[in-house]
Amino acid sequence: MAAVGATEVPKILWNESKQKFETEDKKAYLEYKLRNEGKVMDIVHTFVPSSKRGLGLASHLCVAALNHAQSHSMSIIPTCSYVSDTFLPRNPVWNSLVYADSLKSSI
Repeated sequence: MAAVGATEVPKILWNESKQKFETEDKKAYLEYKLRNEGKVMDIVHTFVPSSKRGLGLASHLCVAALNHAQSHSMSIIPTCSYVSDTFLPRNPVWNSLVYADSLKSSI
């Protein structure tokens, strides 16, 4: 039996009040902080529960956040190690969004 939802693209929702991008069930999410008067999105944490790992959810969360940043003319700071060490090296097309003054926040 095939895994349910394994081939479907998950719906990722923007939760502006909590500064998160999350799956509909809110169990997988990407957290960010806004810096430089909202011009920079500091991606601080990505979480996918063990029961949902291996489905590409972290990547889908990153794409949603980066699409949002790009469409709002924002730069990103990849503080989250998944974003800096895994997602960006695998998807270098997004490197142009990385904030030039700092690769990671000091927070």
